[in-house]
Amino acid sequence: MFKLLKKLRKKDILMIIICFILIIFQVWLDLRLPDYMSQITQLVQTTGNKIGDILVTGSKMLLCALGSLISAVIVGFIVSYIAASFSKTIRKDIFEKVENFSEGEVKKFSTSSLITRTTNDVTQVEMLVAMGLQLIIKSPITAIWAVSKILNKSWQWSAVVGGGVLILLLTLTFLMIVVLPKFKIVQKLIDKINGITRENLTGIRVVRAFNAEKYQEEKFAEVNNNLTKIQLFNQRTFGIMQPVMYLIMYFSTLAIYFIGAYMIDASLMSQKVTIFGDMVVFSSYGMQVIMSFLMLAMIFIMYPRAAISADRINEVLDEDFAIKDGNIDTNDPKLKGNVEFKNVSFKYPDADEYILKNINFEAKKGETIAFIGSTGSGKSTLINLIPRFYDVTEGEIIIDGVNIKDYKLEYLHNKIGYIPQKAVIFSGTVAENVSYGDNGKKEITKEEIKKAVEIAQGKEFVEKMPNQYDSYLAQRGTNISGGQKQRISIARAIARNPEIYIFDDSFSALDYKTDYTLRKELKKYTKDATTFIVAQRIGTIMNADKIIVLDKGTCVGMGSHKELLKNCDVYKEIALSQLSEEELKNA
Repeated sequence: MFKLLKKLRKKDILMIIICFILIIFQVWLDLRLPDYMSQITQLVQTTGNKIGDILVTGSKMLLCALGSLISAVIVGFIVSYIAASFSKTIRKDIFEKVENFSEGEVKKFSTSSLITRTTNDVTQVEMLVAMGLQLIIKSPITAIWAVSKILNKSWQWSAVVGGGVLILLLTLTFLMIVVLPKFKIVQKLIDKINGITRENLTGIRVVRAFNAEKYQEEKFAEVNNNLTKIQLFNQRTFGIMQPVMYLIMYFSTLAIYFIGAYMIDASLMSQKVTIFGDMVVFSSYGMQVIMSFLMLAMIFIMYPRAAISADRINEVLDEDFAIKDGNIDTNDPKLKGNVEFKNVSFKYPDADEYILKNINFEAKKGETIAFIGSTGSGKSTLINLIPRFYDVTEGEIIIDGVNIKDYKLEYLHNKIGYIPQKAVIFSGTVAENVSYGDNGKKEITKEEIKKAVEIAQGKEFVEKMPNQYDSYLAQRGTNISGGQKQRISIARAIARNPEIYIFDDSFSALDYKTDYTLRKELKKYTKDATTFIVAQRIGTIMNADKIIVLDKGTCVGMGSHKELLKNCDVYKEIALSQLSEEELKNA
């Protein structure tokens, strides 16, 4: 928690100092009230006093109450601002940190957990800051000040107040021991609920198609019931606090007056009014002391859950990046688009087996390199190493004569036009989706957007939309078809005009005619760029300059379509599963 509080700005620290001064002023005013109450009691009890004297003292008492109220309102406003700003800073830091995570780090935390940490966990910390800044400052000041005022009044009354505080602290200690371990479980269960909800919403079509609504409901209900049981246990346990608090307050007041009655009865007549006034004052101050400890108890109740949330936030913020940024942002222009794999092997973090083993090949400017193989052979993993979504375990990847680990990530990514296996559409217009990203600080013009969409064979359906290139696309492209999403995604890469294109099975949702036309137009436009294509269709890759055949992570064949048909059994088997021998001969 304290590590997280270091993120408070200088402006916030200054505001906390102002709050500290205002709270001292507020406590001073609050502790003046019993003094005025004692004066009024003595004025009423003593003969010969005028009503005006009582009204003057009463007016001072009202002014103190009003000043305390105004001070409390100002402190509340400032503290709310500090808490909101603090949570804004933390959320921003978490988001920026996650933005730079590699896929391995995202998988380590899970998407649902990262969402919980950015929302629910930050809210817990914000609530603690909002209440804690007031209570943590006010409680000890009030307690110490009030105790100093009643210290020499009566040891009997002091014993009553001390006993009340002791019972309160023992109750609080018991609650912390019982409830604290449950808070960590609560946050993990919230992660699970977010995960199941997200899974259900993203897979809603499959759920309905397989009549799995009941199964999903039961799956959610199990986690939800577990969370409910733990939360009910926590709330019921904390429910002990309120009756204990009222019992201590009322019994302490009753005990003070009971003891006071005996003291007044045993005193001389001249001392009775003084003792009565002291009793009223002590009662008020005693309640102030007990209330101070109750306020501290509130902090101790909130702190454990907030501390667990803070630890979860720090886990994200302290996570080391697996992908380290390099420092090179330039290279030899003569080697533009040149990519070389040297003895590249890769296995996922914490995995025992290698996904890719000893991959070697070179792609030169203007060449098209295709990858084919059975499912799980490592095709997508291999091309995901080029933009450094993962780093190679062994060997190195050289782009334009420089190891990709030495490049600044921004510079490396601006060299690449990446089209993922599953087309990603962001909420916004067609034009915003096509011109998406930094693009090396190069602004993409309207004409370039139209040209990219045309090459991607999307002109026909885009220009039929109500607002054409300014038409709105929903998040994940739920208002367009799978093939249309792929073409928008391809247009996004074309608009960047990169040195290297990476197509990760990006033509799978296209019909054969559109696939053929798109690749034909793309070849004309990208003749000076290096192109990597992962595909399952032989027709998509048969005209590539070099085809690499993968089987269980190893390269079992490399060459042109015709060469591989002659000397690579794996490739021939894949080809014959899609095309007849006659079609292959004529290809």
